[in-house]
Parts: sequence; structure tokens; C-alpha cells
Amino acid sequence: MSLTAPLPATFHRLAWSNLAAQCAEQVALAAAPLAAVLLLGAGEGLSGLLQTALTLPFLLLAVPAGLLADRMPRRRLMASAEVLRALALALIVTLIATGQLTMAALAGLGFVSVCGTVAFSVAAPALVPALVAPAAFAAANARIELARTVAFAGGPALGGLLVGWTGPAPAFALAAALSLVAARLLAGIAEPPRPRASGRRPLDEFRDGVRFVAAHPLLRPVFVTQLVFGTSFFVILAIFVPYALRHLQMSAAAVGTTLAMYGVGMMIGALAATRLLRHVAFGTVVALGPLTGFAASALLALTIIVPSAALAASGFFLLGVGPILWVISTTTLRQAVTPPQMLGRVSAINILSYGARPLGAAIGAVVGARFGAEACLCLAMAGFAVQAGYILLSPAVTLARQPDGHDAAAIPLRSKTP
Repeated sequence: MSLTAPLPATFHRLAWSNLAAQCAEQVALAAAPLAAVLLLGAGEGLSGLLQTALTLPFLLLAVPAGLLADRMPRRRLMASAEVLRALALALIVTLIATGQLTMAALAGLGFVSVCGTVAFSVAAPALVPALVAPAAFAAANARIELARTVAFAGGPALGGLLVGWTGPAPAFALAAALSLVAARLLAGIAEPPRPRASGRRPLDEFRDGVRFVAAHPLLRPVFVTQLVFGTSFFVILAIFVPYALRHLQMSAAAVGTTLAMYGVGMMIGALAATRLLRHVAFGTVVALGPLTGFAASALLALTIIVPSAALAASGFFLLGVGPILWVISTTTLRQAVTPPQMLGRVSAINILSYGARPLGAAIGAVVGARFGAEACLCLAMAGFAVQAGYILLSPAVTLARQPDGHDAAAIPLRSKTP
């Protein structure tokens, strides 16, 4: 199957809006824990609770966002959420400027701002098939993820530098402005009309999506693997900022730069994705993310013995380069095997696996407060080992190429796993 079909101009507007929205998210997510530690004196426990609040929208709002994405224009849903994010971030700036910021306010407004991320994460993959031909799914997803990787590479570093130079307020203000840019770009997308949604109850429609994913031999293992990966990753993120500042003796700017290596790895993976999918078996690309995630967690755990910022940066780099190939390949897989009228709900179920993020952050908060950050890093490494082993035993890694339709029985498998 060709992966080089041209991408239409209206799709490029979606990609640019994605860049602005992801930059807004990453700058704000970098600034929030730094503000908590530097302005409010938060330790591992409170830092973990803040990460829990910043990830709860994925658990609580993915399903409503998916149902809305199948019932209303997807560009309108994303634009509205970006405006809401901008308002929440602007209020954080106001509270900092007036000296009234508290942990509760930072967590609550951070929760609201992440709603924009949830809406974008659900609606954008469902919108792509309406804008590009099936042969261009992988190229379109790679372009979307490349824009996201630029944000992941530059956002944390920029957020850390702004906090280090001028304090948290300018970082949050920049994030709010970027969200407004994303909303403006989304408003100009020419989204094709879709048939009106059925009159069935939303809960029944969601159950259809759950049954589809649970019964599908490819989507089910992808969901489970992503669930375990997300839990393990956010155990690390819940404690990394205070761990890096105190155990690794890093500055705020150095922490931001280290986190930015995640984005650098994602950028390299996204640039390589289309070529890899042309020349390497589809299932092999699927397997690379979980395997690289385990290697990254081992490097981060090694910093317990060797307190090295370079090791930590290498770990975050690997957490980007492999898993971005996972995101591109599994998003393409989901778009290829899911009926168009169900894409919003199935995308929401995929994002629902991000509900593991608050679980991982909460585990990190509890374990970090009781046993220290070092125990969290070891626990995360065990989780990464589990998810890598699980996907290697699934039929997803035996795919020879991108599936051509919605028939689960017609899966192009290879004879051996990678």
C-alpha cells in the first residue's frame, strides 16, 4: 500500500492547529510542577497529586468527548476546548500576579486546561479520515505527530527557561496565547458534513464502541499495552521534577531541557515513521514503542546508582523515539479497521486508556511520599517490562502491513513475531 499519497491543504491547517495546541499544553505542563515546587514548596507527595489532577480529564472526559465527536463538528469541539484552556491559563496568570495562587487553584485550573488536550486527542484522529484518503493515513498521522513532537521538544524547555528567568506567569501567559491561535486555525478547517447521529442513547452508542474494541484481535492488545505503558510512565512523571531538582541537583532550566529530550526523540521517530512503515513490517513498528519504553525506564532507574543528568535525558529521549512510532502505527491501525461512524467513540476508548495517567500519578504520589522517588523508578521499570512482554505475545506485532478494511478476519499476518 502506498504511504505517499498527497495531503490536502485543509489537513495542513489541522496539523498547524495541532502544533499550537500541543505547544500550549507542553509549556503549561512544564510550568505547573515547577510553580508548585518553587512558589508553593511542594514535595514528591504534592507534586504527584498535582500530576493526578492534570491527568484526570483523560479518565473523566474521554467518553463524553468521544460521543460529542460523533455527534457534532469535530473542529468545533476542538476549538471550543482550546478557548476554555486559554481562559483557565489566563486565570492562573492572574492568581500568580496577585499573590493568590494555591495548590488547589493550580490543580483545579490545570484540570480545566487539560480538557483541551482531551478534546483534541479524541477528535483529531477521528477527523483525519474525513480529510485524507486511506492510503495517506500513515503519512497524515506522522505529520500530526511531527507537529506534536516539535511541541514536546520545545515546550518543556521553553517553559523551564521562562520559569527560571522570569517566573511561572509568563509561561502560562504564552500557553494561553497559543491556545487561542489553535482555536483560530481550527475555525478555518473545511470539515465535510457527516450524516446526522442516530437517536440512540449515548450510553448504548458507547457500549457499541467498547464491544468493538474488546472483541477486536488487534485493538484489544493495543489498548491494554497502552494502559500499562501510561501507568508506568506517569509513575515516573509524578516524581521526576522534585527528584531531578534534589537528587540529580538540576536547575529548573536543566529539568525543562531534560524533559524536552522526550520531544526530541519523538521528533526523530516521527520523521522516520513513514519510511519505516514503507520498508519494515507493520507489526515490527508496533513492537518498537513498548520495547524502547522498557529500555528507557531502565536508564532512568540507573540514575539511582549513577546520579547523571545525561542518563535521565537519554531515558526521556528513548521514551520519545520508540513510543511515537507506536502512536503513529496504532492510530493508523485504528483508523483502518474502525467504521467511520464509530471513529469518535473508538478514539475515545483509546484516550480512555490515558486514564492510567492519573492512576500512575497517584501511585507515584503515594509510593514517592512513603518510600521515595527511587522506589517509583524501580516500580515503573517493572511496569514497562510487563507491557513489552504483553504486546510481544499479541497478533498485533505479526502484522505484515496496514490492514485494508474493517474485517477483523482479513488480517495480513506474518508467520513469525519480530
